[in-house]
Parts: sequence; structure tokens; C-alpha cells
Amino acid sequence: MDIGPAQPKTVVSPGPGITSDEILIGSSLALGGHAGFLGTQYLHGAMCLIHKINDEGGIHNRNIRIIAYDDEYDPPQCVENTNRLINKDKVFCLFCYVGTPTSLKIIDIVEDSKIPLLGIFSGADKLRFPFRHYIFNIRSSYYQETNAVVRYFIEEKGLRRIAVFYQYDDYGFDGLKGTQIALQKYDLSPVATGSYIRGTLDIEEALDTIQASQAEAVVMIGTYSPCAKFIKEARARKYNPLFYNVSFVGADKLVEELGDDGEGILITQVVPPPTERILLPACGQYSRLLARYYPDDTPNFVSFEGFINAKVLIEALRRTGRDITREGFIKALESIKEHYVGIGSAISFGPRDHQGIDDVYFTEVRGRKIQLLYK
Repeated sequence: MDIGPAQPKTVVSPGPGITSDEILIGSSLALGGHAGFLGTQYLHGAMCLIHKINDEGGIHNRNIRIIAYDDEYDPPQCVENTNRLINKDKVFCLFCYVGTPTSLKIIDIVEDSKIPLLGIFSGADKLRFPFRHYIFNIRSSYYQETNAVVRYFIEEKGLRRIAVFYQYDDYGFDGLKGTQIALQKYDLSPVATGSYIRGTLDIEEALDTIQASQAEAVVMIGTYSPCAKFIKEARARKYNPLFYNVSFVGADKLVEELGDDGEGILITQVVPPPTERILLPACGQYSRLLARYYPDDTPNFVSFEGFINAKVLIEALRRTGRDITREGFIKALESIKEHYVGIGSAISFGPRDHQGIDDVYFTEVRGRKIQLLYK
């Protein structure tokens, strides 16, 4: 999917993807398939701000054009798309990727091509450590999310029998490891683990194992449909532990699929609720722009995270100046310190710090709505 004017341009800068009036940026993400909600909303959130900037004349008199390819949350397809973006489309940078298994597969491509990658819908530790010069994460990590919820379970709720339900791939393994590390601080380990294969809804064996363990709480590292099925079937069996999901689940879609069975589940988020329009200026701006450019969409956490990504992208492009290069863009990102984008907390990077936000927000489903508990 090519978003923006498609006329060929004459490159006037040494940097790939830069013309006299355009900055060409590439994205590979799930626009269809079982995770299509995540990629579509992530992209729409970013694009509603980019459309506004382009309508106002762009950045240093250049419009931003996004070329986005659908990888259906499939790692080999993400690799193919990324190679195409770099070698055929000659994009300036990569932006708004979705998923751990997909993003991990392109790390070597990014580093070998010396192309910046900004804004990944993943909290994977391997995207953060070891330090990577070309990769910039904006959101908090899964280790930070799972550490926060384990502390909440044990110190606030008095629960000690904690199980993990996870997707059997790099995403699930990362969340499982983060939970194990957090539990070790209390001399505990998961009382049971159960998994499912990415792209399937085969959760029964995992549910059998976890129910038999009498776990009081279940940490869930998956996408919305398998997690919804797990919870609904557990409820049908009268098994009602405290269910918790990390931010990648796609909270709004999860709640939609669960209906009344979603009552009381916990979900950590890495951005505040987009409904906080009075207290947080970015929420109001996002809601207005989403309604203008994507009137069929409803504000949600995934889309709002994409919007925040676009704010960082635009700020870095402004700081880079008219004479734009990839290394200049990286230095501009690293110069962002205590930068407020209207969500309450500041975004900061540095030459050896490529994660912009460390916040984790606790939300709970009440009456089919996602309510903020605390940050």
C-alpha cells in the first residue's frame, strides 16, 4: 500500500529516499490476516498526523510519503518487504514495524544497510540489548511490563501462584522470560506454562495445563483472538483467575471479542488512554485528526501509539534540517531530551539510549470499557 503522491522524483540529495520535495519512508506490518487490526491501526495513527503535516507544507518543504507493505505478521514476508523497501524503493528510513518475530528477523538487514528503524510495536529485549545504532524504540519493553504486573500481583493482590500463557515464538518467549525474571525476585517461578502456535487458536492444551495448576493469575503473551478464546473458555469452565495481557495484545480488539467475559481483566499499556482528552493535549489532537482522516476508525491504544511515533519522527526530521542524511537523522533523534509530546511524560534518547519512554500504565476492563487504574 502506497500512501501519498506516487509521481517519480529526481533525487537531489546524497541520501536515499530524499528528493527536492519528498521524504520516502518504508513500513512492513500486518495489514491483513490474524493480526491485521494491529498493523492497520498502528499505521492509521501515524498517518493521521503525517497527513496533517503534509497538508501544512511538510517538513522543510518536503512531504512525507509512506510506502507500507502487508507482511501479515509473517517473518519471511517481513524480510522480503524490508529488502524491497531498501533495495528497490530506496526509502530513507524504516518506520512503524509491528511484531517481535517479524522485527527480529530484519535486525541484520537494518544494520548491514545502515538504515534507521524508528518505532516498533514490540517490547522485545533483543531490539534493545545489545545496543543497536540504527534501531530506535519509543515504547517500554515487555520486561518492564511483566515486571510491573508481577510486582502488582504479589505486593498489591497477595497472589503467588502465577502461570504464563504465551505465543510459541520470539514474542512469547520474551514475555515468558520477563515474567520468570520478575518472579525470581520473589523466589518464585511460574506454576505452569502453556503455549499456542502463532496464527492458530489452539489454546485447549495450554488451558488444561494452567487450570490444573490452580494458578491464581495468568500472564498472557499473545494476540487478541487466541487470548480472547483462552479467557472465554476458562470462564465457561468456571475457572476465573486474574487474567493479564501485555500491551501488544491489542486491548480494544480483545475487549470487543470478549464482550462480558472481559470484565476485570488487566492490560498494561505503554501510552495513556487516548480518551484522556482534557488532561493530555495529545489525546485531543489525536482524536480530532483520526476523525478527520480516518472517520471510520475509533480511537484506540494501538493507533494512539502510532500517533506518538509520528510525533517523534516529525520532531527528528525537523531537527535534522533541510540537508538530510541518515546519520544526521540519527543524531537528531539522539538529541531529543525531555521532549514533551502531550502525553504527560517526556521522551528522551541519547547516543547510547535508544528507548524513548519507560512508562507502564495499568488498565482494567470495566463494563466493556478500558479504564486507567494507575501509572
